[in-house]
Amino acid sequence: MKLQPIEALADILVHADMSPTIVRGLIDGYIDIAFVYSNPMLDVEDEVTIANEADERSAWVRSRDFVLRPGAPIPILAWPGDDWMIRTLTKHNISYKIVFRSPNHQLRLEAARAGYGLTACPERAIPPFLVPAKDYYLPELPVHKRMLCVRPGLEGSRATALVQRLSSLFFSGAKPMRQASSM
Repeated sequence: MKLQPIEALADILVHADMSPTIVRGLIDGYIDIAFVYSNPMLDVEDEVTIANEADERSAWVRSRDFVLRPGAPIPILAWPGDDWMIRTLTKHNISYKIVFRSPNHQLRLEAARAGYGLTACPERAIPPFLVPAKDYYLPELPVHKRMLCVRPGLEGSRATALVQRLSSLFFSGAKPMRQASSM
């Protein structure tokens, strides 16, 4: 069953939230298909079907004009529940201070553009108004997985077609680590 672009999304609700909240919706059955990022606190493999996944490298980003004062804690632009940037800095015994916190990714990028501090984003999606922060004191960020997940029990040709379409949109050009052939 091939769906036309408008028909394919005619009765689709898009819900944007933090990955753990989205995964909870999958498990509870009120979200059918989700695109999420993994982290050590998010173990979904036993609870949902992972239709596709790929490694996601992230980079520290900053404005072109950002200058860190020597000896000052690194100003971090974080999101609620953020553990991976903070854990990375803590592991390397690097002093930091959270200066901005928002669940809205675009707001964090805008705060970085304004020169408030550093944040992280996928290397493949660094906006043109930011630059990778490759300063010697910044540790490499851990690799995460981006995953297309399906709630338990979701079946049917329409669901399969939508998962395949989303998979091609989110994973084109990526080497898939795993790909489900059918639901």
